[in-house]
Amino acid sequence: MVNRLGKQLWQWRGLWMIIPAVTGAIVLLRALGWLQPLEWMALDQYFRLRPQEPTDDRIVIVGVDEADIQAIGRWPMDDNTLAQVIENIQKQQPRAIGLDFFRDVPVEPGSKRLTQVLAKLPNLIGIEKRLGRQDAAAVNPANLLKQKGQTASNNIVADGDGKLRRALLYWTTPDGSESLESLGLRLALMYLEKQGIQPEAESETSPALRLRNAVFPIFEPNDGSYVGADAGGYQILLNYRGPSRTFQTIPMREVLQGKIAGNVFRDRIVLIGPTAESLKDFFYTPYSGNTITTPEKTHGVEIQANVASQVISAALNGRSNLQVWADPPLQLFPKGFPLQWQISEPREAAWILFWATIGGLLAWIYRNPRYGILALSVAEGSLFVITYGVFLAGWWIPVVPPALALGLSAIALTGYVGSLERNDRKLVMNLFGRYVTPQIAEAIWRDRDQLLGNGRLKGRKMTVTILFTDIKDFSTISERTDPEILMDWLNDYMAAMTQIVLDHGAVVDKFIGDAIMAVFGVPIARTTPEEVGQDALNAVDCAVKMGLALEGLNQKWAKEGLPTIQMRVGISTGTAVTGSLGGQQRMDYTAIGDTVNIAARLESFDKSIEGGLCRVLVSDSTYQLVQSQFAARSIGSVQLKGREQPTQVYQILATSESELVPSTVPE
Repeated sequence: MVNRLGKQLWQWRGLWMIIPAVTGAIVLLRALGWLQPLEWMALDQYFRLRPQEPTDDRIVIVGVDEADIQAIGRWPMDDNTLAQVIENIQKQQPRAIGLDFFRDVPVEPGSKRLTQVLAKLPNLIGIEKRLGRQDAAAVNPANLLKQKGQTASNNIVADGDGKLRRALLYWTTPDGSESLESLGLRLALMYLEKQGIQPEAESETSPALRLRNAVFPIFEPNDGSYVGADAGGYQILLNYRGPSRTFQTIPMREVLQGKIAGNVFRDRIVLIGPTAESLKDFFYTPYSGNTITTPEKTHGVEIQANVASQVISAALNGRSNLQVWADPPLQLFPKGFPLQWQISEPREAAWILFWATIGGLLAWIYRNPRYGILALSVAEGSLFVITYGVFLAGWWIPVVPPALALGLSAIALTGYVGSLERNDRKLVMNLFGRYVTPQIAEAIWRDRDQLLGNGRLKGRKMTVTILFTDIKDFSTISERTDPEILMDWLNDYMAAMTQIVLDHGAVVDKFIGDAIMAVFGVPIARTTPEEVGQDALNAVDCAVKMGLALEGLNQKWAKEGLPTIQMRVGISTGTAVTGSLGGQQRMDYTAIGDTVNIAARLESFDKSIEGGLCRVLVSDSTYQLVQSQFAARSIGSVQLKGREQPTQVYQILATSESELVPSTVPE
């Protein structure tokens, strides 16, 4: 049992070497961050493929577009115009108003009026941009809003490719001593407060924000496909509702002119911000695409609307935040061990290993390129379907690393299997190529998995028919003939006899001087009595055809002044052990056993028994299989050299009818 398992493991050694190697390489590439851009692209594609979500009607944007700027005649707009916009919005009693542009200095006329409006509105939030130092502010908010605590941060977090995939819920100083809510979060909390929902920590050990049942996981530097990202402040992964213009947007001029429905802002969050192209307050998001065309832009006010919508939807509707696998590092060795290696993302590593294994197994099982490519395509498609389905459920799990692992392991295993097959084919051709027909060689190749093992043909006990030939008085002929002429003459004989053997579906086992050993019924095992019988018929018919061919050769040689000869053939049917014999430098396929010995002894038995040009002696086991097709006479029960038990021997009588006996060569 142990030996069998060991052999099985050895046969599959390519899998156990290549799969871990590919997995390790992909994990290393992932750890170095080289796959990060590809993973971002995959995430972006999933966002674009995701069905459009319903518009969140709890949020309305008042956009300042190019027509608005032309209508008011300037930018920034004067305080009087801004005050009018805010008053018209407030008339409908929104829950919160967010001012998503900076107002750090008065813009006359109307400064006094704007101050009065800001003073009486507790639900209006302005913005400020903060820098890393506690005492620094890149752009200050309106003083009155700052004094009332009605400000929020509009800082954004862009990835290396310039796209926004994360959002700041809280800006914090490096030491954590001061924090400021983002505009989107501040507006969402004001909205939820009316629902009786207050922010709280997830637990005593986790400071993550909880709103009712919704928890907002704090972004870590290596979350998702990120590697060593800046995780300063309190960041989350943005789960966009859709591309640009997903939220209801009303031009500011319509608000100024009072051309709005009576309840469009009521009980909603209203965000006021620039949407004009010339103001350049836009960003790239997953919906911007990766094409050579101009990418779609999303305005900053829409980013804040997405943040507010994500928070509100999670708290009130159970809409999922985008989550990732978060595992503690897996220590590979116990504490105190000299080597302290660890896997930072064990679940991701296991995920990559799983798909590398799938790719390797597919390449190992499906050797046919057509089926292999089809199976690999199905596996790659399954991976994308699974990861996309998981994404729809609110999870971002790796897709590019496992896809690469799947493909690379399949390619590597295909190369490895191809190398094995080239070696196996070389082995088969070396052993059989010159001594079997192309059809037999192809059949051997088809069944190579059963025939080959450890670089050689496996030893097997098989039922075979062995044929031995020898030239009568060859020693005398060789002494009297010039060596060069002798070799040409002998090759002429061998070529003719070998072709007859091949034509009858046998394997030429070996040449022993002037002798030929042929084996019928190998290397593909015969499993039925009919097949074994056909091998015996083919062997005897082969011997008869050899005699007929020798008659023609003798006529030719006589004309050329070359020696004419007679030959002897011994045939026996029975079990033999077949397989490869030899060492690394030279290896032959052969058969050994009592059946082989009997055939050899029959060929050399009692040379006084005449048989014309070709004497054919067969054992009783062969005779029983061919007696209905070939005429024969009994020689009797004889004692063959090297055998304890007597052997019943028959001589085939090569009549004219025997020349017409059909032979069936296995394909």
